Amino acid sequence: MPFVKLQKNKAYYKRYQTKYRRRREGKTDYYARKRLVVQAKNKYNSPKYRLVVRITSTDIIAQIVYARIQGDVVMAAAYSHELPKYGITVGLTNWSAAYATGLLIARRILTKLKLADKYEGNTNIDGTYYSVEDAEYGPRPFKAFLDVGLRRTTTGSRVFGVLKGAVDGGLKVPHSENRFPGWDAQAKSLDAEVVRKYIVGGHVADYMRELEEDDEEVYKRQFAKYLENDIDADKIEEMYEEAHKKIREDPTFEPKTHEYSDEAIAKLKKFKAKKRNLKQRKDRIKQKKASWLAKRAAAAEE
Repeated sequence: MPFVKLQKNKAYYKRYQTKYRRRREGKTDYYARKRLVVQAKNKYNSPKYRLVVRITSTDIIAQIVYARIQGDVVMAAAYSHELPKYGITVGLTNWSAAYATGLLIARRILTKLKLADKYEGNTNIDGTYYSVEDAEYGPRPFKAFLDVGLRRTTTGSRVFGVLKGAVDGGLKVPHSENRFPGWDAQAKSLDAEVVRKYIVGGHVADYMRELEEDDEEVYKRQFAKYLENDIDADKIEEMYEEAHKKIREDPTFEPKTHEYSDEAIAKLKKFKAKKRNLKQRKDRIKQKKASWLAKRAAAAEE
């Protein structure tokens, strides 16, 4: 038998360092997180804010977060499933919905910090590059760094839709224009018309028209929700423009109020045993003893 070198010997295991749990689970890129979280010591405990963007199969999540030793603290959050409140009832995970979610989180955090009037952002949505400038008098703009997690930062990705919405909403997020849709890598220039088309759902409208011409049956099946809500290709741009106005008018979050019937409350209470005090516990033991003795006496008489 040839000689086989033992790689994982005692010396190997003595020096082995277990990685962090979220690294083992493949959830956190700690190389990126360190650079997004660690603040310069001369900033005197002022937190470094992050614009956290996460995209699932059914939702787009945007949060303003800062780190503490105890854990991350979420200052504000916005979700694409809130957009029906503003008139966007369909396509809640596309690029246009990502932009609207970014706009919502920006206006929401600025309203919370009482900066909404000082930093209105970009009200002329033409797709050009925009960055918030410091006001001559008063507080500086709210600055946050984009945190995309493990998502690939490809050109045209929806995370940059959220970024564009947040910047147009008045947040200062350091970025360049070379990851927006419409960027020409060879010419090193951005086609603003393409960006605007994505913001107001023009790319969806174009696909709807194309699909309707090619295969009407597939069109009706794929865009069933759109047709159900009476939204065709010509109404999409108007829907998003109206939603942007409504978001700026009232970006605040309204928690749901749950009203339960008396039957539902009684059912819930039935399964929730109330905590007994010492006297009640002792009385219960006495009752159990008395019941057991009574049963035993009845059995003996028989």
